[in-house]
Amino acid sequence: MPTRRQFLETSLSAAAASLLLPDFSFSADAPALKLATFKFDVSPPMGHPLCGGWINPVDGMDDPEEAIGVVIAGAGAPIVICAVDWTGILNEAHLQWRARLAQAAGTTPDRVAVQCVHQHNAPFVCLETERILMAEGDLPHNVFVDFFEQCLDRGAAAVSAAMKNLRPISHIATGQAKVEKVAGNRRFVGPNGKIVDWRGSSSKNPKHWELPEGLIDPWLKTVAFYDGPAKLAAFHYYACHPMSYYGDGKVCSEFVGLARKRRQAEEPGCAHIYFTGCSGNIAAGKYNNGTPEARVEMTDRMYAAMVASEKSLQPQKIARAAWQTRDILLQPRATFNETDLMTQVRKKDNAVANRIRPAMMLSWLRRCERKESIVLSALHVNQTTLLHLPAESFIEYQLGAQAAAPDRFVATAAYGDGGPWYIPVAEAYPQGGYEVSVAFTEPSSEEILRGGSKALVTG
Repeated sequence: MPTRRQFLETSLSAAAASLLLPDFSFSADAPALKLATFKFDVSPPMGHPLCGGWINPVDGMDDPEEAIGVVIAGAGAPIVICAVDWTGILNEAHLQWRARLAQAAGTTPDRVAVQCVHQHNAPFVCLETERILMAEGDLPHNVFVDFFEQCLDRGAAAVSAAMKNLRPISHIATGQAKVEKVAGNRRFVGPNGKIVDWRGSSSKNPKHWELPEGLIDPWLKTVAFYDGPAKLAAFHYYACHPMSYYGDGKVCSEFVGLARKRRQAEEPGCAHIYFTGCSGNIAAGKYNNGTPEARVEMTDRMYAAMVASEKSLQPQKIARAAWQTRDILLQPRATFNETDLMTQVRKKDNAVANRIRPAMMLSWLRRCERKESIVLSALHVNQTTLLHLPAESFIEYQLGAQAAAPDRFVATAAYGDGGPWYIPVAEAYPQGGYEVSVAFTEPSSEEILRGGSKALVTG
């Protein structure tokens, strides 16, 4: 089994090589595509930290957390797309996931997209943060490294098995439906240009229920792949923080996972996969009061949207397919420096969250100093683009990508490489608010991320 260093070297070599590749181009002939699905358990064990280590650790399970994905062959080297029921996978950890799945599929890490769903009663993994915390001796784990490595082993085994079960895919179909009473914007700006109210994933404040939805993307989008009449995989996309309630130590795939599992039970021959869109400033607090009953209601609404979206699927024969990537480098916050961040990590009277978060900031700063890029990627099939973006990107990036390619059906999955934490748009920084306070990058990130996204969706 290759070492961690070998995984990183493989990832970085592939990233560097991708800079030399030409822009994607579609084949003149219809591709002979094949697809296989895979799934493996990523539920953390008892006592494992959740959401990075500053909420209650695992003490039970409401329902399992899974990693589900597909391998697609026939459009160059194999392509792997995977959704993971974790809060986030950051920096080196994300590189390792992509490298291991790539190795199992016989491809390169730049042809692997790993996107988290972003439930909070779930792991939020940064391996360098774990090393920083453990060096202090009095802080909780960020991740149990042996569990992390077990997940990589399971993933590699699942992808290897999938490679032996590839089936032709002849058709693609797209659909969409509005989601009723789930998403709302979190940020409310006053006349002075500053945040005057903020609405999280749940709220018991009637004022938050009365405030408007604000800027959201109301559509749940579905992209399905077929072997003749047989539907093999259905990808579902929606932009909203996927939490009804959390912090109770119970592992859970949340209302989005529960809705997906309901569809999966109804259609066992098709792999249903859920991706969270650009939700950095989107959550469910307008419609969710944080009770178990609300989780059931939210699950029902998501399930109804999935069913409605699939009703509009009209399969079309696949005529062309291509994979495209863009490497980007984002600037760390100008206020970050190693001395100050380590001082916060070592300050024993800080709250635990205020010691772990600076360790994650320091991990990002060190990565930026090493100039290790983030890989944006997209799968293009006919007039459909599956776009893969990093971290907690604001909804404006998703809406902007769609607007940049109005002739294409663009489905966006965020929460890929989670190293930057939040990626607000530039105008949000002077407004302030929570997201800006924990954004690890400078306002210049907007131009870079928008530029990379536009290049991917327009070709």
